[in-house]
Amino acid sequence: MKRALPALLLLISGCALFQRPPRPVHAPPSESTGVEIPLALPLEGRQIIEGVMLRAIQLAMDDYLPWDRKLPGDATSLQQCLARRESYDVAAAPGSDGIMYVSIIPNAEACDVGGPPILDVGANYAIDTRSWRILKVQQ
Repeated sequence: MKRALPALLLLISGCALFQRPPRPVHAPPSESTGVEIPLALPLEGRQIIEGVMLRAIQLAMDDYLPWDRKLPGDATSLQQCLARRESYDVAAAPGSDGIMYVSIIPNAEACDVGGPPILDVGANYAIDTRSWRILKVQQ
């Protein structure tokens, strides 16, 4: 029994390493009651992203900005801005042989903190859409 307790404690503390990605937050009913989803999406501004392209974009973004990435406590406002996915635009295009190219580009207006332009941020990915692996990253 004396040996089982340390093993059990070690096992329980090890479980903390296997965290699931966070689930999306849902608004409380008090906020969502007045929201109506239209039967058909408006044509103006609508974009259709095919499933293969969407999955390639998600794979690249999960690599570029992992959901569990922690910023240092002394992070600047620019670092905080660049740690948010909505601060980036994405361009994607299919290539040959099941390859999808994904470019993650900082949106210059999203992180306008009054400094010089952001030039050394972003990445280009080559994604294998058959095995869902990242073939190459160029930063």
